[in-house]
Amino acid sequence: MAVPHRPAAAQPGTAVPAEPTTPVRFPWILGVVLVNVGINVAFFGPLQVLLAQQAAAFDPGRKEAIFALVTGAGAAVSMIGNPLAGALSDRTPGRFGRRRPWVLFGAVGGAIGLVALAGAPDVAVMTALWCLVQAGCNAAYAAITAAIPDKVPVTQRGTVGGLASMGITVGILLGAVVAAVVAGSFSLGYVVCAAVLVLGTVVYLVSAGDAALPRGAFRRFSLPAFLGSFWISPRRHPDFAWAWFTKLLVNVGNHMILLYLVYFLTDEVRIEQTTGIAPATGVLILTGIYAVLVIVTSVVGGRLSDRMGRRKPLVILSSCVIAAASLTIGLFPTWAGAIAGASVLGIGYGAYQAVDFALVTQVLPRAEDRGKDLGVINVANSLPQVIAPAIAYPFVAFLGGYVSLYIAAAVIGLLGAVFVTRIRSVA
Repeated sequence: MAVPHRPAAAQPGTAVPAEPTTPVRFPWILGVVLVNVGINVAFFGPLQVLLAQQAAAFDPGRKEAIFALVTGAGAAVSMIGNPLAGALSDRTPGRFGRRRPWVLFGAVGGAIGLVALAGAPDVAVMTALWCLVQAGCNAAYAAITAAIPDKVPVTQRGTVGGLASMGITVGILLGAVVAAVVAGSFSLGYVVCAAVLVLGTVVYLVSAGDAALPRGAFRRFSLPAFLGSFWISPRRHPDFAWAWFTKLLVNVGNHMILLYLVYFLTDEVRIEQTTGIAPATGVLILTGIYAVLVIVTSVVGGRLSDRMGRRKPLVILSSCVIAAASLTIGLFPTWAGAIAGASVLGIGYGAYQAVDFALVTQVLPRAEDRGKDLGVINVANSLPQVIAPAIAYPFVAFLGGYVSLYIAAAVIGLLGAVFVTRIRSVA
């Protein structure tokens, strides 16, 4: 069965085809996967362990507040940087193509920020440098995400989206490996993350196929029109709006599950006292279990949705599975409960990432604005980094602790499953 889709036609004065029709080959897909690996090592090595360790080194008594401040500031930068970089990449001419320059310079900027973080002297500098990392990595991520609908036909997007999600998950796992291997030396961890980020971009940068955008392909640049283009009317494009909102809800729930994981293992599970496992190692074990299952279900779920020609049923089911994972962790705050929760979370989130990405690419308003529109969608990935700490901290500190936190995360995630049914143009 074909996936229902109404292609967005290219506008007069542009050189962007409405929809690709030729299936992409393995070398190009490998490049996309490796870029996602590098970006997510740079994101999640720090987010899972390194930033938390650095926050505790500055002030053990206020580590949660410092960690929330740093990650929240970085997420605020990403909310601007991602759609901005995507929009600028839409308009980037030159023989190297629209997307590759942004992948290159974004990766280099992110790597510089990571190396500098290793020697940050105080919380203010730490916050500023993490913002630089977020700006660079989000520029690269916006470009590589937009490259997929540029090149991949609709009937292959579930599969490629699943493989790209696999790259994201491998990056998350490698980030946890880095944090565990450096054994508390967060400075060394930042340097290793920077190296992986740069190396991860090489295959994509040297691969062919990023079509050049001729100079003059777009109308004369107007700053008011450019800024105004970031508003996508929910009335005119309701499916885009619902896709954005459901992604936001599911990601808020997911971030609430993962945000304080290292502290949850330390203070609630008391993993070191009960099992002899260090908290950073515990994060690595849970991330490894989660990653293996995400890799499997992202690839299988993406291919299945391509064959079914349907996206929404798998998005709804996977959202419910993610909520079940949160309840498992919250109601069984033990090492065994954490392992079970990580397993269920991997099953649900792998399928969700692959299928939801394919769904999102089918509700983009205009073909020539893919980078900008996917950047707006990606705000629903980064905004939860701001919202989740603001929601999670009061639960942990004042409203019942980790049990109530994980119940709230489950409820928020389930709302995403409810509202995805409002999308009409995709089955």
